[in-house]
Amino acid sequence: MIIEDEEFGEVVVRKNAFSTGVRFSVSTSGRLQMSVPKYTSAFLAKRFLKQNRTLIREKLPIKDPSSQRARDAKKRILMKKAKEYLPYRLEYYAKLYGYSYDKIRLSHAGTRWGSCSSNRTISLNIGLMQVPEPLRDYVILHELAHLNHMDHSRAFWTEVGSHDKRYKEHRSKLKYYSPGV
Repeated sequence: MIIEDEEFGEVVVRKNAFSTGVRFSVSTSGRLQMSVPKYTSAFLAKRFLKQNRTLIREKLPIKDPSSQRARDAKKRILMKKAKEYLPYRLEYYAKLYGYSYDKIRLSHAGTRWGSCSSNRTISLNIGLMQVPEPLRDYVILHELAHLNHMDHSRAFWTEVGSHDKRYKEHRSKLKYYSPGV
């Protein structure tokens, strides 16, 4: 549930079956989050927010609501671009090098460029749309290599290197960018 608040903007209210009290935190987007017991009504959540306004203001680094909206707009644009580009690029390299995966998932994780799970699902971060194409391709090739090696062993890096001769340079340059949106 989302509560619109004049001061804090959108407040994300998460209902938790195991929660016995109310807890406040800040999401990766800078929004205020409330974790409340499962049967808490919107009325009670708003009342608790009102009662704790001063404490929240003093203790939590909440971003300005206008910057939250700007981030949301940027995320929508990147997701649209990622949907148009990343699945086709992944498919291109998979066919080129003989890989087979079951599913692609686009995410906006704050710390990872991509991942590959044992059920052959490759996740790619929409933040890849903000990095140069050679670095994007490196991440895609890195995740495809995980289909054969679910670790970062010598064999894994040899496979990555067989597809991207400059992978060490690309890996190093990628550290200057942040996957968070």
